[in-house]
Amino acid sequence: MRNNKFTKLAEETDYHLRAIRQILRQPVEAEFSRGGLTGPQRSVMHFLVNSGGLSLKELSRQVGLAHSTVSGIVDRLETQGLVERRTNETDRRVTRIVPSKLVRDYVRNTLPSLTVNPLTDALRRASPGERIAIAEGLRILLRVLQGK
Repeated sequence: MRNNKFTKLAEETDYHLRAIRQILRQPVEAEFSRGGLTGPQRSVMHFLVNSGGLSLKELSRQVGLAHSTVSGIVDRLETQGLVERRTNETDRRVTRIVPSKLVRDYVRNTLPSLTVNPLTDALRRASPGERIAIAEGLRILLRVLQGK
């Protein structure tokens, strides 16, 4: 019986965390949908932005698509000015695909506000006591998840 109590609490916590993540992702998702990228293009961009650049072979392995498919995706992204191909200075046979300056600037300057602003607005609406409770609850949850 006691185990069931913890299972129910874990399920409720998981539900709330998922709902929170979904709400916080809405502005980012809306921005991405305005960009008109397909799912595979978004996946390629995700790996490129998070890695800082990959070879076509590495990128194909990361996204789990055929080399020729990823090459076509990169061609289209390059035409849109979202990625650049850079030849290695020491080995001209090696080319890395990197996010363009436009994308790097967007990720550095615009994206953080899309993810932080909804949370900032919500915390602003909370009472001082609620803000303290939220922060403390999250600190405790992180600590116990880390096993400390």
